[in-house]
Amino acid sequence: MNASALTRQLQQLHELILEEREHAKALRVTEMLAVAEVKEQLLQRIELAEPDELDGEVRQLATTVREENRRNAYLFWAALNWLRELMGFFRQQAAPPAYGCGAVPVRADNPGLLLSGRI
Repeated sequence: MNASALTRQLQQLHELILEEREHAKALRVTEMLAVAEVKEQLLQRIELAEPDELDGEVRQLATTVREENRRNAYLFWAALNWLRELMGFFRQQAAPPAYGCGAVPVRADNPGLLLSGRI
């Protein structure tokens, strides 16, 4: 693959990564998944050369793409952890209080009425 084709593909990949992040920040999941699909198809078509065969411009663009992709990965990781914490919070809030022997509060193992769809 020649350097100009690789440069075009890396530029397109960079634009897709930035677009994916904007959709993620705006919680537009459908659009984000569509961009992720296009990005995956592009990644399958890219044929990278050895790093010492790339000129400085292509190498710098590849580094930028890698850094931006890592930023997206961190954003997705942080969002996933936030959702897990949120689900845990609602699980605790939705479960009715239960008491065991000696009026000691007991944590229920069920997710509660809110998350089970009974409300």
